[in-house]
Amino acid sequence: MANIAVIGAGYVGMSLAALLAKSGHSIHIVDIDPIKIKKINEGQSSIDEAEISNILRNENPKLSIEATELSQTNFKNKDFFIVATPTDFNEVSNYFDTSSVESVINKILKNSNSGLIVIKSTVPVGFTEDLNKRFNTNRIIFSPEFLREGKAIYDNTYPSRIIIGGNCDESVKFSKILNEISNLDSENILFTTSTEAESIKLFSNTFLAMRVAFFNELDSFALAKNLNSKKLIKGISLDPRIGMYYNNPSFGYGGYCLPKDTKQLLANYSDIPQELISAIILANETRKNFLVNYIQSEKQNIIGVYRLTMKEGSTNFRESAILDLIKKLNNEDSRIIIYEPLLNESNYLGCEVCNNLDNFKDRSQIIISNRLSPDLDDVDDKIFTRDIFGKN
Repeated sequence: MANIAVIGAGYVGMSLAALLAKSGHSIHIVDIDPIKIKKINEGQSSIDEAEISNILRNENPKLSIEATELSQTNFKNKDFFIVATPTDFNEVSNYFDTSSVESVINKILKNSNSGLIVIKSTVPVGFTEDLNKRFNTNRIIFSPEFLREGKAIYDNTYPSRIIIGGNCDESVKFSKILNEISNLDSENILFTTSTEAESIKLFSNTFLAMRVAFFNELDSFALAKNLNSKKLIKGISLDPRIGMYYNNPSFGYGGYCLPKDTKQLLANYSDIPQELISAIILANETRKNFLVNYIQSEKQNIIGVYRLTMKEGSTNFRESAILDLIKKLNNEDSRIIIYEPLLNESNYLGCEVCNNLDNFKDRSQIIISNRLSPDLDDVDDKIFTRDIFGKN
């Protein structure tokens, strides 16, 4: 069994840590947030996902998990270091903010002479190769994650593929450790260069964004022409080359990954001719503007917003498309009321927060909802949604 340090107790890091500990490995979780550290050392998950909590609760006390703050961590005697710290996209620099990844790796290299460093954070194309050159090492590889929010344990257990961006003895060992969790067929474990693996991650998410944008633009066309969007999408998707999946219209693609990954891929095209990548990003903004105009044409003064989360079961509304709709709709002609139980404040984005559901439904003249919910069944005449298939 391996001694593994997981740096970053967020979605990626916490889910991997729980599964690797369940497989018998000794796990040392590192984070800068003392609240997360305290929760982990008390046998709780640092993020709100039931499957992770179940592992920590049901498998204890045999799990070998400890957590420390970054400033108090000794990185010696580890076989692997999994780096899963945040890399938000910086709109000013037009580049991922990779400072946390670089800082952590610098500290690892200064304090440990051995152990493979595996970057799980999403990074720009060429980043890992540059980092190895800068630190004069070959210990750093990149292995992308492909996790859906609320499905981290499932997606780690049943992955479509494992990508290892580095082809050395230690990277082969790491692939075997990941495969202990999943038992994936060997043909679905792909060894590439780190730059190829980084490209796979960004192109994968950009393709998903493109698919969302395509069906959203189809839906905009149907709305404008008074056509049945559901029949159009079904008629197209029944072609097996297209497929009856990932085709439910929405208010726009959002969340933590798709918006930033599409922008980073576009930035990596700075010296390469392209049209499609730019169009995907632009299409998402066009969709939101179209929906704002459509909602405003209904001429309802009190607009209710049901949930800020992207989909059912989510506890996160970071970069949610509905936030942009709120900002665009919030003007002197409209009053917006938000229903979001995850909010504790009475005002958000300059709008009233009303967490009495009955009061919210009664006061709202129109209710916009990215995804339908049984909560709204009794006011379906007020609902504006593009959730035509009733699925995430």
